[in-house]
Amino acid sequence: MAAALLDVEGITVRFGGITALERVSFNVMPATIAGLIGPNGAGKTTLFNCLSRLYQFSEGRILFEGQPLTRFAAHRIASLGIGRTFQNLALFRTMSVQDNVMIGGHCQTKSGFLSNALRMPWVRREESELEARANETIRLLDLADVAHRSVADLPFGTQKRVELARALMSRPKLLLLDEPAGGLNHEEVDVLRHLLRRIREELRLTILLVEHHMNLVMRVSDQVVALDFGRKIADGTPAEVQANPDVVRAYLGVEE
Repeated sequence: MAAALLDVEGITVRFGGITALERVSFNVMPATIAGLIGPNGAGKTTLFNCLSRLYQFSEGRILFEGQPLTRFAAHRIASLGIGRTFQNLALFRTMSVQDNVMIGGHCQTKSGFLSNALRMPWVRREESELEARANETIRLLDLADVAHRSVADLPFGTQKRVELARALMSRPKLLLLDEPAGGLNHEEVDVLRHLLRRIREELRLTILLVEHHMNLVMRVSDQVVALDFGRKIADGTPAEVQANPDVVRAYLGVEE
């Protein structure tokens, strides 16, 4: 049996007297889409911040490809193969789509300030390769028609795709998506669902998404993990999690 790409083992996070996560465990297999759900305050973003090394956890461990994440500083996470988007867009609005996407690949370039200033031949070659990769990612995300337009001139849903394209430029093995459907209309959510499936299939990428849009999560995910008050209450297929009485209770406040 294949090994999990991500192992979350007994993670506990406390802020003063508040327990944000309590002994949360699950694993995510390679090339799958996993949804992380739960009511507000369930601990979803806290867990994401642990995966990004933005938060420290007091108990447990997180393994990525069998290696403990605590061995690596936060600035090394992208180079390890973990990419992330955030709830709030962090794009350079006056720059073009292509330039925004290319920025996502700079974490893997070797050039520094001096070599860039001198425009060394290998720097130009590296930039050319980066531009080619950016154009391919733009094609994958159906952004070719707006590649040279300023991000500020684009609809919000298109800007979300630009951020997704930028995250893919770091060539992640695991992509963490924080509320990718937030602010999108019904049609844009459907486009996002197809894009996530395409990304997984073409890039053999593993995706973990935090999302409140239940229809998207249940239709796109292979696995769903549900949290409530910092504890895992369900982990399984979308159908299994939807039928779980603890999940029904957490969302509706009633017995199934």
